[in-house]
Amino acid sequence: MEQSRRTEQVLFLQRLKRLIVSFVCCLPISLLGLLLMLLLLYNSFSVFSLHLDSIPPIKSTVSLNHHQILLHHHHQPSSSTSTTTSPIKSSSESDSSLLLVVKETSLGLIQKQNISSSRTEEKIRRRPKRRNEQTSAITQRSQGKSRQRFKTRIKSFLSKSSCESLFFMTWISSIISFGDRERFTIESLFKSHPNSCLILISNTLDSDQGALILKPFTDKGLRVLPIKPDFAYIFKDTSAEKWFERLKKGMFSPGVIPLEQNLSNLLRLVLLYKYGGIYLDTDVIIIKPLTSLHNVIGAQTVDPVTRKWSRLNNAVLIFDKNHPLLKRFIDEFARTFNGNKWGHNGPYLVSRVVARLNISSSSDLGFSVLPPSAFYPVDWTRIRGFYRAATNESESNWSRKRLTHLRKHSFAVHLWNRESKKLKIEQGSIIHQLMSDSCIFCNSSSLHS
Repeated sequence: MEQSRRTEQVLFLQRLKRLIVSFVCCLPISLLGLLLMLLLLYNSFSVFSLHLDSIPPIKSTVSLNHHQILLHHHHQPSSSTSTTTSPIKSSSESDSSLLLVVKETSLGLIQKQNISSSRTEEKIRRRPKRRNEQTSAITQRSQGKSRQRFKTRIKSFLSKSSCESLFFMTWISSIISFGDRERFTIESLFKSHPNSCLILISNTLDSDQGALILKPFTDKGLRVLPIKPDFAYIFKDTSAEKWFERLKKGMFSPGVIPLEQNLSNLLRLVLLYKYGGIYLDTDVIIIKPLTSLHNVIGAQTVDPVTRKWSRLNNAVLIFDKNHPLLKRFIDEFARTFNGNKWGHNGPYLVSRVVARLNISSSSDLGFSVLPPSAFYPVDWTRIRGFYRAATNESESNWSRKRLTHLRKHSFAVHLWNRESKKLKIEQGSIIHQLMSDSCIFCNSSSLHS
């Protein structure tokens, strides 16, 4: 029975094969080729395919920058705070550990770079700072020494000299420009005031060459001190102090007028305010002692109708120490400084302040305005006539009368150096005769220049 079944199965398979073969043979050639290709593809896939266990992905953190590392580490729990005790770390713990390594490595490099760069920057900062500190310290020491030197020299000069009168002058130009006519101003000063003292504020004359120029006076025992100005010390405790600080900081423009000229205008006011005495420009000839004058300023011009002064000048100033009018002058300078108008901080300044008081005698402030004949007997527009010698009898009579009037009514003559410095002093002229009266070194070239 069983054998007959096997025989039937074999017969069935044979019939099936014949059927398949006959079916395939009946198919078109293109379809047959397609079936063969599919069989080949299946066999290839079965033979060459690989079956690997899956590997969990690893997050890369090396490319993270320092800021991302810190943020990521901040949000990831550290291993020390983990509740698990398993020796096998989870992927998050592995990532956290990896981040810690990268963080430490990166921070180490960053910290080293920061330390290195910070040290370099610190060195760079320290070097200029040290230099600045050293420069500042040197400057402060230099200023301190200069200040102490100025103060000490002035004090020593005044204590050793029994000065009947104290005179001040300023010289702001080069030492070459200090010629015979400027020296003659000093001659006329000491001719009328042999027991006086002169402090000459000048950078150029406070030198070896300056000492040679002034040697004829010191050899005669005349007391003259050329000294470099210490503006900070001189201006201290006045409104000029803040003005000078603002000037040094560049908080305003010094203007087109030479700054030295305006500093000279201010210096004379502050020096008289702090020490008291007499200030003279270097183009003034003194023809009579000034010791009888106290707290006076001279008028340059007067109104022809009212006969009241119309303009004052600051070429000659005589004031006591701490005089209130001087303080007003200094305050006006600091408050209304203008470096672009000639005379604004000089003659026009003193004119403005006194005019504001609206009194001619000014007796309430204890000062007087002297007429032009006192210091400015000749206007700058007519100064040439004082340098020319008379050429006829009429001119001789005029010169004689003019000279008599000067000797009687004038204390000094302002020579208006801007207009007269190139004029020749002719023999027999008014200026020549005044200089002959006031000379100490009467054979010097100043009488014939």
